[in-house]
Amino acid sequence: MTTHQIGIIMNGVTGRMGTNQHLIRSIMAIREQGGVKLANGDIIMPDPILVGRQEHKVKALAERFGLTRWSTDVDAALADAHNVIYFDAQMTNFRAESIRKAIAAGKHIYCEKPTAAGLEESLELARIAKAAGVKNGVVQDKLFLPGLMKLKRLVDSGFFGKILSVRMEFGYWVFEGDWQPGQRPSWNYRAEDGGGIIVDMFAHWRYVLDNLFGEVRSVSCLGVTHIPQRIDENGEAYACTADDAAYATFELEGGIVVQANSSWAVRVNREDLLTIQVDGTEGSAVAGLRDCKTQHRVNTCKPVWNPDIENPFNFREQWEEVPDNQLFDNGFKVQWELFLKHIVTDSPFPWDLLEGAKGTQLSDLGMQSWQERRWIDVPELKL
Repeated sequence: MTTHQIGIIMNGVTGRMGTNQHLIRSIMAIREQGGVKLANGDIIMPDPILVGRQEHKVKALAERFGLTRWSTDVDAALADAHNVIYFDAQMTNFRAESIRKAIAAGKHIYCEKPTAAGLEESLELARIAKAAGVKNGVVQDKLFLPGLMKLKRLVDSGFFGKILSVRMEFGYWVFEGDWQPGQRPSWNYRAEDGGGIIVDMFAHWRYVLDNLFGEVRSVSCLGVTHIPQRIDENGEAYACTADDAAYATFELEGGIVVQANSSWAVRVNREDLLTIQVDGTEGSAVAGLRDCKTQHRVNTCKPVWNPDIENPFNFREQWEEVPDNQLFDNGFKVQWELFLKHIVTDSPFPWDLLEGAKGTQLSDLGMQSWQERRWIDVPELKL
């Protein structure tokens, strides 16, 4: 049995997502379980070095988890041959430059999305990574959510028959920061800092739709800044220059119509922060983050519109839960394990920088559709 020690430069993990999902629930969880076990009995053991611009934050985070490797010098970390993977969870505006440096240093790349502020820069990263021969991957975490995995199981089984439409509702109320602190960082609401819900969420919707239902062919989008002013982390008022809601329609291959509402200015009156309803000729399903319910055509009630009588149906009681049938691990951790196996064994990992560029492409086209108030076709991307 061989243990493969894999040095990982983790840049930007002092932020909420980087700390909670990537460091604690992924890399530290993998270390605590004894690494990733391969089919031949070998073990992959991640060996992170935490990197960030603010020494006190990086040092405190390393000490919290008993890690001795931390630095504010990303160039020194890139120069260390022990570190073979560069991971980036920084603010979007810093990501592309750092990834270029890591590729030049010969590191394999794994990063959050969006991979860059615009399509051309995202494609450039994919091209130079391919030319350099480094392996690369982009976080596509929602594919590994239990609710969406159950939804994929239904698609693969043919449960829906011909899929007709998909309706997605995502969001929650993010407090403005005055009488209650906001749950998201202030840069999310400044376009000049890479903020905006279209940039943030359309990268997710692209890989969800492409992988579950069919490739996105066209988009119509309306963005809105519902809350014009918020309070930042220092208690200072600032103008919101980025969209905090987006109302979009996508057309997929095969004619599937998708309506997707994304908002940080909506109060939740549904079963989860994200719900996806799929309607097909044979059946329908509604998935959240962890659960999924179905209604087959033979179990579909026959309501008649009559506003003069009380509704005789309890519609929600007529849906059936899809069973787990398996153990579900943290989605970020599962994808980290797959990427580590890809590095060591060359096992398949389809979610590369080109896939990340597709997400950026949809964000760009969504913004263009909003600005020009028209439908925009989504061209095929090639390196």
